[in-house]
Formats: sequence, C-alpha cells, structure tokens
Amino acid sequence: MKKFALFAYNGDFMCFIHVLLNALDMKDRWHEVKLVIEGSATKLVPELAKTDNPMHQLYEKVKAQDLIDGVCKACSSKMGSLDGVKAEGLRFLDEMMGHPSIARYYAEGFEVVTF
Repeated sequence: MKKFALFAYNGDFMCFIHVLLNALDMKDRWHEVKLVIEGSATKLVPELAKTDNPMHQLYEKVKAQDLIDGVCKACSSKMGSLDGVKAEGLRFLDEMMGHPSIARYYAEGFEVVTF
C-alpha cells in the first residue's frame, strides 16, 4: 500500500473531477489517499455541494469516504468560498502561513501529486 496526498490547485471543473475520480480509484486499489483542496479549486466546494450540480454525487462519495483531508484557509478566503467550505464541514488547513504544508505530507510518508 502506498500513501498519496493529492493537492488540487486548479479551479477548472473538469480537472477537479479527475482529482475526485483518482482519489476514489486509488482508495479502491487499497492506497491511503488524502485530498487537499488548494488555490482556485477551493471555489468549487460550494458549487459541488449543490444537489443540482451534475457532479454532486461524485463529490459526496469522496466526502463520505473521508478522502478530503482539508481545504486551504487562505485560498478559501481569497476565492470567497470560506463560508461554503465551513458549511460543508470540511476542515481548514493553515499551518503554513494560512496554507497547507506539502512538507508535512512528505514527512508523514505521502507521495505528493499536484493537479
């Protein structure tokens, strides 16, 4: 079993959907997966939380399997999605001047993949 930290920075909807799909696929293959939502991708959380979003079910599946480790607090604030992330009950990651630390994931033995 390997450990992967998937850092999603890109706010492009189609790119983010592939991050969700890969997180599920890696978990199905018995890997440990932690998804970190960063950068402009933070604006997608409130959009995917809407039940009428075509990818809502996929997002909910990833969330239900506890694959989302957290969301960048600074970027959520900058992208105007802070309240939406809070409403989803996702934790904020802010140990590096308001942002998640990639070094921490490396120190915990994760291979970091960025999108």
